[in-house]
Amino acid sequence: MRSSFLFLAPALLLGAASAASAQTAPLIAPDGTLLDVSAEGHTARVPDVATIRAGVTTQGQTAAAALAENATRMTRVLAALKKAGVAVRDIRTANVSLSPQYRYADGQAPVITGYQASNSVSVRFRDVAKSGAILDVLVGEGANQIDGPNLSIDQPDAALDEARVSAVKIARARAELYAKAAGLTVARIVSISESGSNDGGSPPPMVFMARAKAADSTPIAAGEADVSVTLTVRFLLK
Repeated sequence: MRSSFLFLAPALLLGAASAASAQTAPLIAPDGTLLDVSAEGHTARVPDVATIRAGVTTQGQTAAAALAENATRMTRVLAALKKAGVAVRDIRTANVSLSPQYRYADGQAPVITGYQASNSVSVRFRDVAKSGAILDVLVGEGANQIDGPNLSIDQPDAALDEARVSAVKIARARAELYAKAAGLTVARIVSISESGSNDGGSPPPMVFMARAKAADSTPIAAGEADVSVTLTVRFLLK
């Protein structure tokens, strides 16, 4: 947990106000001393959603051949997802591409040797424990590229609120400490502002190519996600 503090005495506040530009409203100093405390509150949740991108990349002598093979394999992948119980609303096309493949030689113009077609979908798994087994099925049906997983919390609002409460408590405790050290007491909170939050999303996912079906199901470990909120709380000390 990080926290920073700033004492603002009334005389200094008035001086700062007089030095401000004409467009800035004068800051009226209260009958006391202002203390700004920046505190970060945390809580933890087990991620309950895994988002993974699964795709098919195919090669062909012609663009039509590459696309036709890709469409056949991608149709099997989509059917496998639906058969595994993944809802249609949790499957979204992420990327479709077709590009020529070249052979390069010194002193010669590039020669097209074929075409590569790619099609990938973003899949949201609401049962993280089963996502690894489903990925293995997708590989068996023709998927040969998998990106992810990105683990997240489906409804992070309650966790964020817990982190906010924690941040306020931390800020209050620090204010009491500084007030006591300065021979003052905390009169009240003047303002609270939120400067940042983390809803528990995982860092950018790693990318790997699925080359063969493993003997065991691909393990996906959810672990714990850190949810945090940073607040700046202004206290009035007397």
